[in-house]
Amino acid sequence: MSRWKKLGVIAGGNALPLTVAAATAARNEDIFFVRLKGLADPELDQYPGVDCALGEAGKIIRSLKDANCDAVLLAGMVQRPELKDLKVDWRGAAILPGLLAAASKGDGAILEFLVKTLESEGFIVIGVDEAVNDLLATEGAIGKVTPDAQSLSDIRKAAAVVRALGEFDIGQGAVVANGLVLAIEAAEGTDAMLDRCGTLPNNIQAGGVLVKRPKPGQELRVDLPVIGTETIRRAAAVGLSGIAIEASVALIVDRPKVIKLADQAGLFVYGFKEVDLRNA
Repeated sequence: MSRWKKLGVIAGGNALPLTVAAATAARNEDIFFVRLKGLADPELDQYPGVDCALGEAGKIIRSLKDANCDAVLLAGMVQRPELKDLKVDWRGAAILPGLLAAASKGDGAILEFLVKTLESEGFIVIGVDEAVNDLLATEGAIGKVTPDAQSLSDIRKAAAVVRALGEFDIGQGAVVANGLVLAIEAAEGTDAMLDRCGTLPNNIQAGGVLVKRPKPGQELRVDLPVIGTETIRRAAAVGLSGIAIEASVALIVDRPKVIKLADQAGLFVYGFKEVDLRNA
């Protein structure tokens, strides 16, 4: 039984909002989408909703209330916009100073500010894992391939790198190969980071591991680390051995296809726990 009556989804890019839509439809639950212009997948047009620009905070909040939504979920990728291109309505202008102050501290602070703004309007803010029960990564190997001793060592180092850099709000991912840090995720995102690894000499990147985990202190209702089929394709393309994500706090979109692609490519997908890192 859900703790909300009607869910509103503020939908950015990638497949995550569609996954939420499919899960709620399977449960015969009402859903309403705020489709962010230029970002949301056109397939979301088949569901009840409205199209809003990123800066139209007043329209977004009013639309959610008019649709009788009592809970809100932020799902999908949203790139930080150029301020000169951000067209705001009256409500957007009212929150802009607070948003700019948060932006100076990093993306994590922006998300926390948005959550607090929605809560101040009376909405319950939930995480994607509440709306879709089987998205969270489980512990251990997810598929046929398991990491070897060197890969486990690289997982520990990459996870430690993400944790150490968390206070700087840099990113949620890192790639390590044979103890060498190849890349750290910054504003470009995971896909671009993996593409960057592909420009390195083959003898350096071969056998590397991508690790994704939340940053320390992160608001876990928004922006959990996500992997999907595209992550598998790009990791395989640059010669990595596998992908590790923190169990219970990272998401796998379209798990059956992810497992199938990873098995075909000979990549492991592995869920680790913080306690595993400490006890290693």
